[in-house]
Amino acid sequence: MPVNSEAGKAELSIDLSSYLIDQKALEIVPATLAKRYNLIPLFKIGGTLTVAMSDPSNIVAIDELRNITGLDINILKAPSSEITQVITQNYGLAGTLKEMIANTAKTKTNNMAQAAEEAPVIKMVNLMINQAIAEKASDIHLEPQEKNARIRFRVDGILHEETELPLSLIPAVVSRIKIMSGMDIAESRIPQDGRFQMRTEDKIIDVRSSSYPFLLGEKIVMRILDKVTMLIGLEELGFSAADFKKFKEVIARPYGMILVTGPTGSGKTTTLYAALSALNSTEKNIMTVEDPIEYQLAGITQSQVNVKAGFTFGNALRSILRQDPDIILIGEIRDLETAHIAVQAALTGHLVFATLHTNDASSALTRLVDMGVEPFLVASSVMDIVAQRLVRKVCDKCGGKGCNVCRKSGYRGRAAVFEQLVMTDKISKLVTDKASSVEIKKAAIAAGMKTLMDDGMEKAKKGVTTEQEIMRVSTND
Repeated sequence: MPVNSEAGKAELSIDLSSYLIDQKALEIVPATLAKRYNLIPLFKIGGTLTVAMSDPSNIVAIDELRNITGLDINILKAPSSEITQVITQNYGLAGTLKEMIANTAKTKTNNMAQAAEEAPVIKMVNLMINQAIAEKASDIHLEPQEKNARIRFRVDGILHEETELPLSLIPAVVSRIKIMSGMDIAESRIPQDGRFQMRTEDKIIDVRSSSYPFLLGEKIVMRILDKVTMLIGLEELGFSAADFKKFKEVIARPYGMILVTGPTGSGKTTTLYAALSALNSTEKNIMTVEDPIEYQLAGITQSQVNVKAGFTFGNALRSILRQDPDIILIGEIRDLETAHIAVQAALTGHLVFATLHTNDASSALTRLVDMGVEPFLVASSVMDIVAQRLVRKVCDKCGGKGCNVCRKSGYRGRAAVFEQLVMTDKISKLVTDKASSVEIKKAAIAAGMKTLMDDGMEKAKKGVTTEQEIMRVSTND
């Protein structure tokens, strides 16, 4: 079986601290072999095992590894000291999160900073993240309670308890996550934010973490951002045929504003990134201001808000307009200043994408007016509004009955439901006349708009989701 042709070359060393070690890969390679040749298995994809070695030219080690595993071997170079440390952290310890917690709880220490750098705590935190990724969780919640701490994962939009953690381990685990995230481990009185990256298989996972002090200690939430699943094509978003046609026509226009609205976690960023990717070309200067940047798009100039440094949405937009942009993405319209600049940009020859937090499409128009934007400017600048929600999909393994794959829930994965309001002369007049969102919605429905409920029920009839899911995420129209 072939070995990676780069194996024998003196490549730059990888940073092992940024890799999440796949527990299944560890089971393939015996600890004795790993220690003998100073190597660590990272992950297995198909018939290929990727391994980090301090000496990629050691053909004897590679041959023995290949013979024992029966797999093709892909070699990455890493420093000997790092590999030795990772071997210590990962071999000889229990392989499941619950077992790992039980073993680690037996270790007693008064030095939390030291404990956070020791093998049991490091492996336990890595296992927690690995398990969350395997279950396709979007968030990990670590919450001290009166008698213990609970670890919860948010899967397909729903929180469920994964396991419990003894209170004695909380300080070390919290310190470990803070170290990984670049937070101050000595500070526990105020909230902190941080982030880090981990590599697993062929993906880079971004993790945004936050700490929050409360009555019983510090709560930690880690948001897992899988770049591979975030970046999808327009045709994969889930628009109905009619709405997809409308959306493609609108984003092809040279100027005007397109708003995407919905609560946090409703897939707005995925929709916007899909639109920008479809429009991206050498002829277009596309610039964004985001908070935070969730995925790096090749060929697009992306900037991140930094309020402490005075780099706000408003300040960023003023500077962007001096950069000769064709298309602008505004992560969120939060205030009148940002709204005004966005409207003016849309009216002066720029295609502007932005998000708002409103319940439905029609409310986005009245929200801008309520912020203080003149109604006639809103009516003149906004071309299209997409409201969206994410609903759980019926499990493709059991058809919704409940199985081990879907945790007996009957659901696995998520799909988007949409409500798209395309501006018409009548709706523009209603906005200018300061009509209510209810009146605007009625006019939009009369013009052919499908509501979130309508789109959702169509997907339920097709077996994509269920009526119960649609009722859970959308208001009764």
